[in-house]
Amino acid sequence: MSTTVPDPAASLTATELLQRLIRFNTVNPPGDEREAQEFLAGLLQAAGFAVTLVGRTPERPNLVAELGPEGGPAAGPVLGLLSHVDTVLAAAEDWEHDPWSGDLEDGEVWGRGAIDMKSQTAAEVTAAIDLARSGWRPARGALKVIVVVDEEVGGAEGAVWLCDTHPDLARCDFMLNEGGGAPLRFRDQLHYGVCVGEKGPLRFGLKAGGVAAHAATPGLGDNALVRLAPLITRLAEADLPFDVDPAIVAMLEGLGLDGTRPEIAYGQLRAEDPALSAAIEPMGRITFSPNIVSAGDKINVIPDRAELRVDCRVPPNLTTDEAKERILAALAPLPDGVEVDWGMTVPGNSSPAHGELFDAIQEWLGDHVPGAGIVPTFLPGFTDSRTWREAFPDLVAYGFFPHKNLELREQAGRMHAKNERIDVEDLDFATACFRDVTVRILG
Repeated sequence: MSTTVPDPAASLTATELLQRLIRFNTVNPPGDEREAQEFLAGLLQAAGFAVTLVGRTPERPNLVAELGPEGGPAAGPVLGLLSHVDTVLAAAEDWEHDPWSGDLEDGEVWGRGAIDMKSQTAAEVTAAIDLARSGWRPARGALKVIVVVDEEVGGAEGAVWLCDTHPDLARCDFMLNEGGGAPLRFRDQLHYGVCVGEKGPLRFGLKAGGVAAHAATPGLGDNALVRLAPLITRLAEADLPFDVDPAIVAMLEGLGLDGTRPEIAYGQLRAEDPALSAAIEPMGRITFSPNIVSAGDKINVIPDRAELRVDCRVPPNLTTDEAKERILAALAPLPDGVEVDWGMTVPGNSSPAHGELFDAIQEWLGDHVPGAGIVPTFLPGFTDSRTWREAFPDLVAYGFFPHKNLELREQAGRMHAKNERIDVEDLDFATACFRDVTVRILG
């Protein structure tokens, strides 16, 4: 294993580490994560971790660093601090700072990955190294720092490959990952969301057939594209029922709303805080986003084939069959000549919104943000947590990266966007959380 660390004995703050990570251009595709992973591996190894770099290809290794008790393995839980170092693309000409500069200005670190999610990598790795350098070792179980590649395009080279081919390396009992932690304010009360589950994509296409003809004589043809028009409207106007999952009930009640009557609760939320409603309402029901239409390729020919591709997301408490039934009901009646083509399907997934890890987070927030509430949330999208939950059914995985200053509305607007940046105080706040929660869990 090679390393690019100039001085393994030197310590880096979370801010300095994030700046270094941003300067590795790991836009995926192609990823090119190896140099960043070797850099992290050198830091963790120098601090006393047993480090493994392993990947489907040498160019894209995943990192697992483990720290156990003095004297060897001991019974107890394994806590995993998970993150990924690949990012989405950035158009430098649209930014106020170079996306790979890692610039520090006015207390903020700028660059692609500053929110999603090299910041969490930096905070988790810094917390782990600080603990190891202080002489701390788990009183029970073990700590694993897991940094994967390829999350932004599905995880085939990262989480999926690692869990499938090296389950002993990947296995954990508890896990902290991305997906939650940005505070939200409602009715002058601050709340922190712990992401206990994720919706799953159930993508589908609507394919229409027709009869081609010259566009100058439309009566002689049957325009396949026109058959799809009413379906686009139905999808846009669909009012699907809310699903009263226990986590959603707890979230609404934590906000002071009636979780047993979600239609009324979300109506109140929409009236009082439309922006917050838009962020959290999708957690509780199936959503549609008709995004791609394809039809003819000549302006003077009536298309005899057309297709609409729809991104649909399904909450964890619904089976695929139940979701398909609701989708078909929302589309009914299908026009003649239109059929549904089911595509990518990943079931929603979740962990219990209670237990040792949830309590540790709640206790830490009580110590550091007195008076703040804690509510379980679902992520409308999905992360690598879904892969770990599927591979290890007893695992409890949460998305949690607590911010001190940046609230949910603004944080969501910076993800995958231009001028991505993070407050240094938020980075230090999260680092302290990962350090302290680790000690609370492992002793």
